[in-house]
Amino acid sequence: MGALVWLLIPLVAAIGGGLWGSWANRTRRVRGDGPELDGYARFREAMEKSHTGVGGA
Repeated sequence: MGALVWLLIPLVAAIGGGLWGSWANRTRRVRGDGPELDGYARFREAMEKSHTGVGGA
C-alpha cells in the first residue's frame, strides 16, 4: 500500500502541473513583435549616428 502512495505523488504533481500550465497559458495575452522591432530599429539608428562623424585613423 505504501508503494501506491509513492506512485500517486508524481501523478498528482503531473496533473497539478498540467492544470497550472493550461491556466497560465490561457491568461497570457498574445502580443506581436511590433514593440520589440521598433526598439531594435531605434537602437540601430542610434548606433549608426554614434559611428558617423567619428574620426578615422
